[in-house]
Amino acid sequence: MPQPETTVAPEQTNSPVSKKAISEPRVLNEAYQYAQPSSFSRGLRLDIKGVTILLISGTASLDENGKTIHVGDFRAQTARTLHNITGLLAAEGATWKDVVRTSCYLRDIERDYEAFNEVRTQFFKEHGLDPLPASTGIQAILCRPDLLIEIEAMAMFETERGV
Repeated sequence: MPQPETTVAPEQTNSPVSKKAISEPRVLNEAYQYAQPSSFSRGLRLDIKGVTILLISGTASLDENGKTIHVGDFRAQTARTLHNITGLLAAEGATWKDVVRTSCYLRDIERDYEAFNEVRTQFFKEHGLDPLPASTGIQAILCRPDLLIEIEAMAMFETERGV
């Protein structure tokens, strides 16, 4: 009779990267506090050889209690999403000037892309971004039916400047 296979975790041979969860409860609650808890961090801070990288999870138009706000209003949802990301960046001593990449998920890209680009362009102008972050726009089914947009962001800066 054959013996059952066992899985053995490989020994850690690399030095782990310093990482910590990003949190800003005045802007967004934590996903594990939802009525139906979800298992992810709002973002991660990685400190690697003098450089800090912030990986902001997909962020949407939610209030500090995790409730969707501005239902049906694409422009307002986009503005709140950008506001929420701003708060998460600020929690780690960063601004939009540190953002190097965004991934933008729109429920209906054909219908909403023009409005999205207008709101985003105005927001980036107000923050004086030059150069603009690299970005990808994607049509996607989002995690809640009342969400029209979700944005991920990646920021980088020299750690010595950080919090």
